[in-house]
Amino acid sequence: MFRGTLIRSGNNAKTVKGDKLGGYETAIMYLAPFNLAGSNVCPMAEQAGCVAGCLNTAGRGRMSNVQLARVKKTKRYLADRVEFMQQLAIDLEAFERYCARKGVKPAVRLNGTSDIQWEVAHPVHRHMPQGLWRFKNVFEAFPEIQFYDYTKVYKRVYRDLPANYRLVLSYSAAHSAYSDAVVEAAAKTGANIAVVYRDKAIRDNMMPSGDALGYDDGFKRIYRQVIDGDSDDMRFLDPTGVIVGLYAKGAARHDRSGFVVG
Repeated sequence: MFRGTLIRSGNNAKTVKGDKLGGYETAIMYLAPFNLAGSNVCPMAEQAGCVAGCLNTAGRGRMSNVQLARVKKTKRYLADRVEFMQQLAIDLEAFERYCARKGVKPAVRLNGTSDIQWEVAHPVHRHMPQGLWRFKNVFEAFPEIQFYDYTKVYKRVYRDLPANYRLVLSYSAAHSAYSDAVVEAAAKTGANIAVVYRDKAIRDNMMPSGDALGYDDGFKRIYRQVIDGDSDDMRFLDPTGVIVGLYAKGAARHDRSGFVVG
């Protein structure tokens, strides 16, 4: 297990399971979602209807000390982004060394419970053999780390994202304009879509037949293969053009906003 100031590995059962299969170790950063720390770090949360069903309180997240730690980290980010990014760089360097000692490949999710656009307006400095270098983002600064995230900010997948950063769109039928925009973004860019189904049985029934989510530019129904997104969290190894099928857990099981399907 890696324990950094901002990122940690070994505390998410799904990533641990996937790591054993793929020769990776995954570290995740958990912040306080939505506006729990005083400013919104999940800009599409209300449109997507995922506030009530957020996984923030799943597992160890329900513990008060964990919640306080996430709020503290998020306030640190909001108060001084430059200092926060420098600490993140320190953690990532340490995680790289840790993975090298273990003989595994490093993977990192920066948005465990947030939806920050790390690819823009988040420069970082890193000590290199040539001196202190400024990079436009952590993906450029740490090319040997595989980064990935789920996102509801669908405009992100239209960008020319770094080769070591994989984004999966997060679907919700809470608002038709939002769901239409997600489906359109996936159709135009090839990005995968994560869908949270009401229960495991509904998800599993979709897997052999595919699922319909909307219309492409030719007004033909979009059908995509549904894959099991709960067996592991290694989204950067998924084939493109699929639906990552998840089933509702924790508070999401009671969601009726449209975020959970079925």
